[in-house]
Amino acid sequence: MKNGTGNGAQHPAPFAIEQNNATGSISYWQMGDHQSQADKDGTSLAEYVHALYGLIRQGKCRDVLMIGCGGGTLATMLHRVGVRVTIVDVDPTAFAIAQHYFHMPDAFACHVMDGARFLRRTAHKYDAIVLDAYAGEAIPAHLLRPGFFDLVKSRLKARKAMFLINLIVNGDEDRAPERIGRKLRKSWRNVRILDVPHWQCRNAIAVAGAVRDLRRPRLLLRPKQRVRSIRNYLKETEFRDLGLGA
Repeated sequence: MKNGTGNGAQHPAPFAIEQNNATGSISYWQMGDHQSQADKDGTSLAEYVHALYGLIRQGKCRDVLMIGCGGGTLATMLHRVGVRVTIVDVDPTAFAIAQHYFHMPDAFACHVMDGARFLRRTAHKYDAIVLDAYAGEAIPAHLLRPGFFDLVKSRLKARKAMFLINLIVNGDEDRAPERIGRKLRKSWRNVRILDVPHWQCRNAIAVAGAVRDLRRPRLLLRPKQRVRSIRNYLKETEFRDLGLGA
């Protein structure tokens, strides 16, 4: 599942909102891609969003930048526990959808801008930066270059900060997480991949920075549906260390 509308699109893409009348859950589709799914209160029903949430909470991050909005579910969940959230997305429609359908608070600083451009224009230092932005089936290439990773690192606090990337993985033979991890290693000494082996068409999370002590995330915020599925997913996640310095 993708939770970002992309940082490369030139025009807003057609979208659809689907509501389950029995449960009140909401799904957001764009160009045939499932962008977000949440219960009636805006808590995500996507397993990987709960993994991101768990990692950020472990890191005690209080000031988070998200590149890619989608339904804004992760931002909404973090806001409920007092985390300051800033969101950047090239598509202004994403913010309207997140606020109208997914209960995303108006309190967030929302910027209609490419993620790299935003980072170049700000001097603010964050506890965590989350990259969850897709243009079609892929993260825009300029957001996966070593120069962009150096820029991200320059906008993170010097201590106890982390960079997290949502990655779509086709299967165990897909080596994209390792390729991206090796690029991250040019900017950070410590890089880990949180993955679920043997699942097809899954989400993995690349994490760089203050990641040495991270543990497998657990369910911290119970949604109104899919609790067992999310718990089982989190229990099956495993870390692969691509570089843990002394």
